[in-house]
Amino acid sequence: MFTLPRNSQWDDRSDIGMGVRSSLGHIDFPRLRDGGVDCQVFAISSVRDRTRPYALRTAMEMIDIFYSECAAHQDAVTPVTTHGEIVKAAAEGKVAAMLSIEGADIIEGKVGMLRVFHRLGVRMVGLVHSLRNELADGVADGRTGGGLSGLGVEAVEELDRLGMLIDVSHLSDAGFWDLMDVAKGPVMASHSNARAVCDHPRNMTDDMIRAMADRGGVMGMNFAPGFVHPTLATVQGVVDHIDHIVSLVGPDHVGLGSDFDGIPYTPKGLEDVTKMPNITAELFERGYSEEDIRKVLGENHLRLMREMLG
Repeated sequence: MFTLPRNSQWDDRSDIGMGVRSSLGHIDFPRLRDGGVDCQVFAISSVRDRTRPYALRTAMEMIDIFYSECAAHQDAVTPVTTHGEIVKAAAEGKVAAMLSIEGADIIEGKVGMLRVFHRLGVRMVGLVHSLRNELADGVADGRTGGGLSGLGVEAVEELDRLGMLIDVSHLSDAGFWDLMDVAKGPVMASHSNARAVCDHPRNMTDDMIRAMADRGGVMGMNFAPGFVHPTLATVQGVVDHIDHIVSLVGPDHVGLGSDFDGIPYTPKGLEDVTKMPNITAELFERGYSEEDIRKVLGENHLRLMREMLG
């Protein structure tokens, strides 16, 4: 997952745009094609020290940048909201670009704003961005041990009604289990790893992974080094997480999340999006079948999007 705009790396290249190949950050449209990426999710982030007290306005500015960049480079990228549009974009040799929300602080307490964001093309929503908000406790701010608030339950019910993907990454453990009780359909973890491999609260326990898989969900591997390995993060370490998840629930519930340009550092061998084929090579090296590798590289996410988005 790539967050737009997120950090100083994007600020440094704000005059360049996404259509120009650059050594800044982790992705741009040319490098996405080099890395073999057919669909990229762009997150509208509610990092509190940047968006407060103008979370909603900042989100609208991000959406404007997203559509402006897509329009300026329509030969290379196209915005999408459905599975069919993703497949069509790939057939045309374009990168499919989908919008998500990473932290629903941006609805400013109004569930109706989810309907507005749906009309603007958002198809995936994470309730929190690590810190507690009006909807739920985040993983970095869960001292109370609380799950979803009343407003959070209303938001989940509306997301189910709209057919939007619900993202459990960044939720506290209590929030995850509360969400699983409330949500009707499958959920996803857009960028979370396995806690049994790397003991970090942003990663998911085996019980969480099983529960999500039982609902037909998919989790995308996060490349943040601290979530991959406590001391030395490598592309092999990322695949260690894939191995563990496959051993628990089979190959149908794991994919790639990355968090490129949302993290300051990357694992060795995954320095930017052009290095994504290194994951494919490592999976082949470990004896994964071609069918299962296709699932990890995108077919699992496509199956979920076909089911949820049409």
